[in-house]
Amino acid sequence: MEFVGVDLAWGERGRTGLAVLDVSGALVDTASVRTDDEIDAWIARWDPAAIGVDAPLLVLNETGMRSGEAEVTSAFGRYGAGCHATNRGRPWFDPPRGESLVRRHGWPTDPRRAEGIVCVEVYPHAALVGLFALPYRLAYKRGRGRRVEDRRAEFLRLLGLLESVRRLRLVASPAWSRLRRAVEEAHRQVDLDRVEDELDAVVCADLAWRWRNDRGTLRVYGDPSAGYLLAPTPPVHDARRQ
Repeated sequence: MEFVGVDLAWGERGRTGLAVLDVSGALVDTASVRTDDEIDAWIARWDPAAIGVDAPLLVLNETGMRSGEAEVTSAFGRYGAGCHATNRGRPWFDPPRGESLVRRHGWPTDPRRAEGIVCVEVYPHAALVGLFALPYRLAYKRGRGRRVEDRRAEFLRLLGLLESVRRLRLVASPAWSRLRRAVEEAHRQVDLDRVEDELDAVVCADLAWRWRNDRGTLRVYGDPSAGYLLAPTPPVHDARRQ
């Protein structure tokens, strides 16, 4: 049984990051793909016990923000890890690609499920803030005016934090070595774009593993029957804008 992470693009033009951990929580492999068929083919290689997806899995509201998004924003907003609003009024969320993924595979999404496979919605930004007591979210995403040198430095911070989780055994992973080398040698924004989704997928896979094996580190925000997110418990450490 494995634990799969999916950093799901909203459409097939964007890249989707994929990662898988073994039963002990060590990284096995990562990939970057585009189409639904490619996602399905990659996941078919594994026998997942849990799947963590960074994308909306259930969106019922026509306007505004889901309750889980509001709760996460209340807890993590001052750390720069609030949520964007998700609703059916936006064409790309009617239906959400994550919901279609779940339906194709027949995955249960209720996080309270104690046995059998489960697919859960996760949020890497909040997870990193909570798990590593960060004063502000890591700024490794592409942003207006953000220099590649600054962005690469934030990527290197991310790599170091994840490598500190010994269970992941990242330094022994060929896939991780490839990702680290790509970051270290990046000189253009696109070089970092190519690995961003895979690194996020590693976080998603780690959260899926934690939900099955170390559940006390996470909690459910929102209503499992109306759209929720998994993230760490509300942080109490000091927040500081970077």
